[in-house]
Amino acid sequence: MEFKKSPDGGWGWVIVLVSFFTQFLCYGSPLAVGVLYIEWLDAFGEGKGKTAWVGSLASGVGLLASSSVGLFIYAALQRLLIEFYGLDGCLLIVGALALNILACGSLMRPLQPSDCPLPEKTALESAPDRYSIYSEKEKDLEENTNILGKSYSAEETCKSTFGSGGRKQESLLHKSPTTMAHSKETETYKKKVAEQTYFCKQLAKRKWQLYKNYCGETVALFKNKVFLALFIAIFLFDIGGFPPSLLMEDVARSSNVKEEELIMPLISIIGIMTAVGKLLLGILADFKWINTLYLYVATLIIMGLALCAIPFAKSYVTLAILSGILGFLTGNWSIFPYVTTKTVGIEKLAHAYGILMFFAGLGNSLGPPIVGWFYDWTQTYDIAFYFSGFCVLLGGFILLLAALPSWHTCSRLLPKPAPTTFLYKVTSNV
Repeated sequence: MEFKKSPDGGWGWVIVLVSFFTQFLCYGSPLAVGVLYIEWLDAFGEGKGKTAWVGSLASGVGLLASSSVGLFIYAALQRLLIEFYGLDGCLLIVGALALNILACGSLMRPLQPSDCPLPEKTALESAPDRYSIYSEKEKDLEENTNILGKSYSAEETCKSTFGSGGRKQESLLHKSPTTMAHSKETETYKKKVAEQTYFCKQLAKRKWQLYKNYCGETVALFKNKVFLALFIAIFLFDIGGFPPSLLMEDVARSSNVKEEELIMPLISIIGIMTAVGKLLLGILADFKWINTLYLYVATLIIMGLALCAIPFAKSYVTLAILSGILGFLTGNWSIFPYVTTKTVGIEKLAHAYGILMFFAGLGNSLGPPIVGWFYDWTQTYDIAFYFSGFCVLLGGFILLLAALPSWHTCSRLLPKPAPTTFLYKVTSNV
């Protein structure tokens, strides 16, 4: 067996390792902020809804694209740091750890082979020909030059009128070599300004065309019923499914669970089971006999039921079990890109996925404060998690109805109206 030498000398593995630590450092602490959430409640004495904004915004911006291992480790680490150094010391140490992102980022550099020359910079003069995508006539360029020439000549006329010299002196100046050189420089300057004006016009038209195309593609995406249902499902999923990862520690305290019973932080359980869920759900999605869209719908429905069961959990064991179930089902993020691809196609994946992720982050930011406000209003988490479960269940059932084959079959079997026919009687002239 022959082993071929890696073209990058093995540097790709460095990028993989650095990417892992970047995800670990970037998102481990924001997702494990549920441990800090309790301390913030005690330190600032604000309501749960208002305090939840801190963690929800931190996680909503970064979304759930992080390393689940970071969530698992940071939850336990932050608890230990709070016990030894307090809340302020914990935040300082976590911030210092985050600075290692700079070191990781410095390693993510492209390797340039020594035998290949560095690419040359593009000259400014070639920019209009390189980026213009509209085939317009050269008269635009000539028009710009003529306009500049007229304005420049008018300016020179005004200067000559108010000048101190006569016509003879002016004619002598025009014939001097300095004046001739000046006129050439002026012509060159006018030509360059005209070229740049032409380039700016073309670039503005190109941007406007791209914007129109983007809006048209977005409208076309939302005409797809399954994509529209997926959009609603992911938004409702993040509103209802994300709060447990932030509020589970406070749920345990509200259920009178003693700290001695907390063998492992509930957030750590969610984190490690999320990693397991991503792996196993990804494996299941590879089986040809499993419909990935229905698999994703199943995770939403089961998660909705698990969220509705949280108010009935009054012990650490039951909360730990529910945290494990919720963490495992949150691993459906690993199959979400594949579901999106199956819905819109590989050509529109980047556009559709960007829209979905934006509103998923919005749902992440809104979910915990809404649940916290429910607690501030009722002084219990029961109605809050019923609301969370209802949101996730509603999104799951909407996506299920949109994805059912009978839905498309019925739309195809609808009777089409018969075309209207007109009969004309031609009279004879005989």
